[in-house]
Amino acid sequence: MRRDDLTDADCGIAQALGVLTDWWTFLIVRDIAGGVTRFDALQRELGMSRRALTDRLGGLAEHGVLRRVAYSEHPPRYDYLLTEKGEGLLPVLIALQDWGTRHVMGDGSLTATAAPTSAEARRVHGLVGRRIAHLTVGAPTVLYFFPGAYAPGTQGYPPGWTDIPGAGGCTLESTTYAARAADFAARGVEIRGVSTQRPDQLDAFAAYAGLPFPLLSDTDGKLAASLRLPTFRAGGTDRFKRLTLFVDATTTIQSVQFPVTDPAGSVAEMLVTISG
Repeated sequence: MRRDDLTDADCGIAQALGVLTDWWTFLIVRDIAGGVTRFDALQRELGMSRRALTDRLGGLAEHGVLRRVAYSEHPPRYDYLLTEKGEGLLPVLIALQDWGTRHVMGDGSLTATAAPTSAEARRVHGLVGRRIAHLTVGAPTVLYFFPGAYAPGTQGYPPGWTDIPGAGGCTLESTTYAARAADFAARGVEIRGVSTQRPDQLDAFAAYAGLPFPLLSDTDGKLAASLRLPTFRAGGTDRFKRLTLFVDATTTIQSVQFPVTDPAGSVAEMLVTISG
């Protein structure tokens, strides 16, 4: 009996698993979201057989999760890219990573930070030298990722926010960057804050705090999933654990701060880093 014959036609979970047939398939989607889009590179990253990779890439393309874009005619070679349907899996990848980090690799505690020796810290610091594909900047830029910040009188922090280790300090971090913005500009460096909040929430907070730089919204999860950034879930929303990346004008990551335990102090530390 085929897997399709066992699928519950009325259950979305069963239907999804009919497309995402095994753990290899999730890892393929993870790596393609991260910018590994060619067959040989995928095989090297995953260590799977050519036949198994061919079968799974074909199945994902057949189901409309991937599209093939030719980059060579002789011999025929393709980039495998996520379709809009495939990008709909990004929140699933983020949720799986968060669940695995918290409940499999961790003790189940809800936290917005991590230990300096943790797997999350190793993964984030391993991003140095990596180019961010889903972002364009015009100059070297500091990207500080924060869990959430809200203007007074707007939809605020979820219940229990102050009890989550590492969640507090977003307003302080942003206003400290604002206060030192001229120091960064004098070094030719721009500043951007990044959150998973909605753009209207970020615009309201930026106006309230008088920030002289924009805040970017990653509600679609492209940055979080492509870089496998540490997240936690609170108030029904996946949120970034606090971290900072310094990228050059090509969006290649030059340095990383994670974990960030002193939101204000990390600003001064980043100034030292970019001045060194």
